[in-house]
Amino acid sequence: MHHSPDRLFDRFYDGFLFDMDGTLLNSIAAAERVWSRWALRHGLDLETFLPTMHGKRGIDTISALNLPGIDVVKEALEVERGEIEDLDGIVPIPGAIAFLTSLPAERWAIVTSAPSALARARIGAAGLPQPLQIVTAEDVKIGKPDPAGYRLGAQKLGVDPSRCLVFEDVLAGVRAGEAAGADVAVITATHAHPFDTPHPTIATYERLRVAFEPSQGLRIAPAG
Repeated sequence: MHHSPDRLFDRFYDGFLFDMDGTLLNSIAAAERVWSRWALRHGLDLETFLPTMHGKRGIDTISALNLPGIDVVKEALEVERGEIEDLDGIVPIPGAIAFLTSLPAERWAIVTSAPSALARARIGAAGLPQPLQIVTAEDVKIGKPDPAGYRLGAQKLGVDPSRCLVFEDVLAGVRAGEAAGADVAVITATHAHPFDTPHPTIATYERLRVAFEPSQGLRIAPAG
């Protein structure tokens, strides 16, 4: 079930926390090219495996498979190298560049399951502004759906997680935002298989704008 974003429009937030892949940019084709090669080499069924690797740290994805006789850290680094080298077709979610550039730079951060080098490379490839604050795979011991990343993102902004709005596109990230105590908005632009959610859903950023009142914070409003 999808819900209108209208109920976001009357709330003020101290900070916005964005997931990256599928939320600010579309890297599905590139990610699935790299992960498909890796999965086939290890005899995995692509149709079963590929839906499980989005929105989580590579090391967590590989660990969960419990493959015999592999070095999880080495394999994760190999996938990361492949992803950094393959940036073809990475594009911003419609409206994301304008939306981010309209925000005060100290009021938003990216919280991604990607390693730092890959995150910066994909942000650049998509033409998005580089954030002043970013939380990456190296910054947490446990990835999403654990809330540590979003709690750290709020801390980096100097705000309480309960005063943040988290933008996510997959269930693991939504659960991480919920557990951190933040409000959550679900971006549906890249969803091939939408999931049921009680949270407001936003197709793209194209019809949104941001109002900023220093005394009250950030508020999303419909454009126009």
